[in-house]
Amino acid sequence: MKKQENREIKEISKATIARMPLYLHFLQEENSKGAQYISSTVIAQNISVSSVLVRKDLALVSSEAGRPRLGFAISRLIVDIEKFLGYDSLSDAVIVGAGGLGRAFLGYEGFKNNGLNIVAAFDVSEKLVGTTVADKKILPLSALGEFVREHNIRIGIITVPKHAAQEVLNQMAAAGIKAVWNFAPAPLRAPKDIVLKTEDLAASLAMLAGKLYKTNGL
Repeated sequence: MKKQENREIKEISKATIARMPLYLHFLQEENSKGAQYISSTVIAQNISVSSVLVRKDLALVSSEAGRPRLGFAISRLIVDIEKFLGYDSLSDAVIVGAGGLGRAFLGYEGFKNNGLNIVAAFDVSEKLVGTTVADKKILPLSALGEFVREHNIRIGIITVPKHAAQEVLNQMAAAGIKAVWNFAPAPLRAPKDIVLKTEDLAASLAMLAGKLYKTNGL
């Protein structure tokens, strides 16, 4: 059974996975308003995709088929999507790089709503090591491997300068981390058994500025 489930998960495209948080956020908003059922058409209008695609996406992660004239049961979809995304159980993570962005992440409680529990940060700065942010310790980078193995950490977040990012990734991989969320502006090389997602903040800002430029006819 597990092998079959793994094959099914692999068949879900990255684009479909990326849409799941959008579906979830919208459904949670509707649920908070007291809505119990919703149609694929309404979902599609708010996610800016076709209703056919909505039905295909939801069928991949939920057995909720919808009811005639009523639509999908919102509470059931929320539970199934959260389970698919892993939001129903917290995954512990660590941050390497306790600068401005790293400390902001340490203090942001919203990650827990998405199944991510940041438990500690690591840095090489003597001024930062030994301090705490939101009751979470900032530890020396030299302690990363031991901490990861002791606490069975599988997710790492990189918020260090560009020149240090690859070495940090290497240390995470050596410690046993299997998924890395990288915010350093650097193209990193990860082993095949590690999931790597890089967020290019500069590119996102450039895209935002470009759209603003076109929208205002500048």
